[in-house]
Amino acid sequence: MRKLGVLFVMFLLSATCFAQVAATNGSNAATSNLAVFSFESAVHDFGKIKQGVPVTHEFTFTNTGKTPLVITNVQASCGCTTPAWSKEPIPPGGNGFIKATFNAASMGGFNKTVTVMGNVENGFKQLSIKGEVVQE
Repeated sequence: MRKLGVLFVMFLLSATCFAQVAATNGSNAATSNLAVFSFESAVHDFGKIKQGVPVTHEFTFTNTGKTPLVITNVQASCGCTTPAWSKEPIPPGGNGFIKATFNAASMGGFNKTVTVMGNVENGFKQLSIKGEVVQE
């Protein structure tokens, strides 16, 4: 009888797990109405740059979603990177930008991220800049 009880509990747990998967798949229809970032590239390599000389890269994107894309915030991973971005909503098929300006104080390699938050799936997209700082 005890084995039957354990078997019943395992059946209930597996049924619960399958029910969760079905609910998740059904919610994809709701997320299809979100805006979509389509970046030309999410990573930029500056190569070798001079110490103390700011460098800027502009990431461009197209909203390939069905609703206007609204960027709510852009945050850099450190104080050495300053972001700027399109402030107005980007209509479907429209283009926007994220600028990342990096000012290196210390020598060596770097890899920094810029997190772009908006009305997209998962709520954000991460961009990356990298390179190597050398003496002037």
